Amino acid sequence: MVLVKKKNGKLRVCIDYQALNKNTQKDHFPLPFGNTILDEVAGHELYTFMDGYSGYNQVSIAPKDYHKTGFTTPWGTFIYVVMPFGLCNAPTAF
Repeated sequence: MVLVKKKNGKLRVCIDYQALNKNTQKDHFPLPFGNTILDEVAGHELYTFMDGYSGYNQVSIAPKDYHKTGFTTPWGTFIYVVMPFGLCNAPTAF
């Protein structure tokens, strides 16, 4: 775990998930097919942009998988309940 200072002065927690990513089954189709997207949006009158500011923090992790994102610090052991940055299939899920 490394704390990185952001431009706004807040701290960001960075975790090295290389070992977990090495043992994760990769998604072979990281982007949805164009016709799948069109089928999902067809027939709607209004379209909006997704709030990208929160990014991966909008994607919940299944409770049975919480332990896979755990990390230990001098202040205790913590887990993520939303998608952390750095997991190999996170962009696909987002």
